[in-house]
Amino acid sequence: MGLPGPGLWLKRFWVLLQVVVHVAVGKVCLILFPERVKQHILAMNQKNPHFSYDNWAPTFYSMQYFWFVLKVRWQRLEDRTEPGGLAPNCPVVQLSGQRCNIWDFMHGNRPLVLNFGKMRN
Repeated sequence: MGLPGPGLWLKRFWVLLQVVVHVAVGKVCLILFPERVKQHILAMNQKNPHFSYDNWAPTFYSMQYFWFVLKVRWQRLEDRTEPGGLAPNCPVVQLSGQRCNIWDFMHGNRPLVLNFGKMRN
């Protein structure tokens, strides 16, 4: 594996810009309209009975939140593929508990290719 191509760097820059704007707007809204943001967050989490606004609110739009969202969005950029294309090199855990990557299961020059056929029950 080498360095990612220029297309991936451009996509990463775009994601970085999106996350920076998202966190900045969220932080400003949290400061200017705290009650409205609280209502919005509580409305999104109505289905989760264990969600407590007082425990989670300080984490929203913080630096930890920024780095977490950025990391997840960057990973999703690299994990995408097209049918018939190479499988992404995602981290996996074997049944023995050993951590490795999908590409560790390749044999010789035969690439792992995604097949989106019908699954049997």
